[in-house]
Amino acid sequence: MLGIAILGSGAIAAVHADAYLRHKDRCELRAVCDLYPEKAQALVESKALTKAAVYKDAEEALSRTDIDAVSVCLPPGAHAKTAIQALRAGKHVLVEKPMATSLAECDEMIKSAEDAGRLLCCVAQNRYKTPNSKVRTLLGQGVAGRVLHATVNSLWWRGGNYYDLWWRGAWDTECGGCVTSHAVHQVDLLLWMLGKPERVTAVIKNVAHDNSECEDLGVAILEYPGMLAQLTASLVAHDEEQEMIFQAERGRLSVPWKTAACRALPNGFPQDAADVKNELQARYDELPDLPLEGHPAQIGNFLAAIKGEAPLDVTGRDGRAALELIMAIYKSSALRQPVSLPLDPGDEFYRRETMTARMPRFYQKKRAVENFADAKITLGRDVGR
Repeated sequence: MLGIAILGSGAIAAVHADAYLRHKDRCELRAVCDLYPEKAQALVESKALTKAAVYKDAEEALSRTDIDAVSVCLPPGAHAKTAIQALRAGKHVLVEKPMATSLAECDEMIKSAEDAGRLLCCVAQNRYKTPNSKVRTLLGQGVAGRVLHATVNSLWWRGGNYYDLWWRGAWDTECGGCVTSHAVHQVDLLLWMLGKPERVTAVIKNVAHDNSECEDLGVAILEYPGMLAQLTASLVAHDEEQEMIFQAERGRLSVPWKTAACRALPNGFPQDAADVKNELQARYDELPDLPLEGHPAQIGNFLAAIKGEAPLDVTGRDGRAALELIMAIYKSSALRQPVSLPLDPGDEFYRRETMTARMPRFYQKKRAVENFADAKITLGRDVGR
């Protein structure tokens, strides 16, 4: 039985607790840690974690020999320090996204995991959604031909008071705005499905959130060999429609699932290709649904990998790859020019202090609260459904 500690008891910690409880035959939650012990205690009581002790200091929890693995559910600015501390204490680490606030931190985390001989996993729960999994399989099989154009919409809505929480809306503590904190989901999925682009051109703005230094709207064009992808990240979209559309040679594949296909008339205009559309639909339908989705599925893989029963699906290097593309988006927007990948350690966007010095402060953060009275969060309406 693996012993688990959750470090940080904010809203996402409850999602982790529920996911671990889905695997209570394999693991046991033995510690919850938070600078505000009353928050940790509330989580313990709300989830009936009868075997879990509450700690204010992470070091106390990490000193326990019966803790095998931890979930890092802290603000992004604390991810690297806490994950490295846990790895050096001999614990396997599952860290929420974004993995860290700089590529330098990511590399230090990866090295610490390698030195300790422990697993470092970055949360990417949307890989474990049936439509995403099916579309990735179809893209890999090439059933629709070569992808020509991808459209990725990470569209969310947040009120102005969303940024009143002390660590949100500041480059140093959140690592960015909607591109980092929200579009990281779709960035990871795009890399998982299509791989790394060669070049990025981007623009970011803050159009509606006056208590945030960071962006609430961003658009990026990603150049691949023989294709283009476009990413829109928004916190001003009232319908919160999140989608990934792949226009390929033979037809469209997309999440939420939809397919379409055309062929040319003698004059080059389109007509429906019902036979191709029906073929693509049939190929989608014949793929099995995932038996478990979201955080429970990823945590199941994390536990299996710790026990040596399965390879780790999402590694620290995957988490780093998503942050690298995000940093390229920020670099392009700050310098107002295309940016080529990869970013090397000499790049000013490799380290947090030099990256944040380059970024615009759209507004000065003037309001800050330590905690919200209601910590409930939503995870998006359409992503992966």
